[in-house]
Amino acid sequence: MSILATIMNTATGRPIQKMSFGRMPKPWASFTLETGQLVTAERIDVGKPAPGKFIAPVEVWVTLKPEE
Repeated sequence: MSILATIMNTATGRPIQKMSFGRMPKPWASFTLETGQLVTAERIDVGKPAPGKFIAPVEVWVTLKPEE
């Protein structure tokens, strides 16, 4: 079963994209966004599932590097 996570920007607090992981990502995991930028997970937040649901919301917080 894969994990569907929302990738969040630590600077703005806004979502960047949704991403699917094969298993729960670790806080030091590196992955590539749709834009091609390599980022490292800084924090993983797992919320409580909605009433009657089994899927908990997962947020992966990353810091984007400024464009050069």
